[in-house]
Amino acid sequence: MIDRYSLPEMKALWELQNKYDTWLKVELAVVDAQAEVGRIPRAEAELILRNARFSLERALEIEKTTRHDLLGFVGSVLESLGPEGRYFHYGVTSYDIEDPALALQIVQALDMILEKLDGLIEAVRERAREHKYTVMMGRTHGIHAEPITLGFKLAVWLAEFMRDRERVVRARENMAWGKISGAVGTHANIPPEVEALVCRKLGLQPSPASTQILQRDRHAEVMLTLAILSASVEKYATEIRNLQRTEVRELEEAFAKGQRGSSAMPHKRNPWVSEQISGLARVVRGNVVPALENMITWHERDLANSSVERVIIPDTTTLVHYQLNTFTRIVRDMTVYTENMAANLEKMHGLVFSQQVMLSLVEKGASREDAYQLSQQLAMEGWEGSDFRKAVRQNAAVKEYLSEEEIERCFDVKYHLKHLDHTFAQLGI
Repeated sequence: MIDRYSLPEMKALWELQNKYDTWLKVELAVVDAQAEVGRIPRAEAELILRNARFSLERALEIEKTTRHDLLGFVGSVLESLGPEGRYFHYGVTSYDIEDPALALQIVQALDMILEKLDGLIEAVRERAREHKYTVMMGRTHGIHAEPITLGFKLAVWLAEFMRDRERVVRARENMAWGKISGAVGTHANIPPEVEALVCRKLGLQPSPASTQILQRDRHAEVMLTLAILSASVEKYATEIRNLQRTEVRELEEAFAKGQRGSSAMPHKRNPWVSEQISGLARVVRGNVVPALENMITWHERDLANSSVERVIIPDTTTLVHYQLNTFTRIVRDMTVYTENMAANLEKMHGLVFSQQVMLSLVEKGASREDAYQLSQQLAMEGWEGSDFRKAVRQNAAVKEYLSEEEIERCFDVKYHLKHLDHTFAQLGI
């Protein structure tokens, strides 16, 4: 699944070659730091820094014997070194290497996700600006409520995606931490100053306290954040799916020349990409529970988290990256049927202006209860097929309070748009 739904740079990030390359980057930072504080000879450290390399094929071959992936990697590196190799992987445990490396990979993945999220935010902002005054029906419970504009709808999307961005930035900050603290975290064989130096070289912060591993609340926060972001994308993909329904047909995914929607029905134009996004969000959400369960370990370390993370972290970051890239394209290219929006707005013959009728009656002296009952009575007749505008204009009780001009103002759609500038200014649109 990752091959199908990934983009090249995210796919490459999680390939085994890059994982081992990142391990080597951490190992060499440890060597350099240990020489810097005088724990190993600088001359031998320089030989390691200059000559250390590995063969992925050879590392995997050694792993068949060691049954330990990092030791397979170390064994391959040692074959590229001479006697100075005794100072490679010196004083550290496996997760002194693997956890900082994983933190670096996750931070890189989040940077890629932020880049795609920024693109989506800009696409939504552009379409919101374009359709600031494109009037359409606002709906609650799937039922016509009151007029809005497509630009306003998109402004709501924009506000949520901007909050998503803030969450991703926070999660990135809390993930950019490392540990080089030894087998149980006490720095018994690797002093804190080495940890601090290594983390600084890698662009990480040293964990103030760790066991054999970084505690997995950091990783769980990333997964939860990405699940929320994925749900936001799904939410608005679902909105497009709803507005593309034949009975509504206000928005539509772009339909390319030569594209086909059904093997059986030549007429079909389905929102299949939005549906795909919705389906993938289920996978992302499903990965949250394992991430939370990974927070629990036996004492200072067990291995229950490791196998899970090899699946859920690459899959989740890759799928969210794909969702953002794909939904950006949907937003930029989607077709807007303004004529259908106008037709749907008129479908109930003014029924959606009932609140303005009620409030106008109250402003002219009617009690709220009387105004509500009168407006609802006329509205219920509208549900049965009568013209609500006509019924209001002709009702004697209404005319006791409102002039013809005041009645007409009740049905002015501009009343609902008067604060659009405020909302758009809040979001910098």
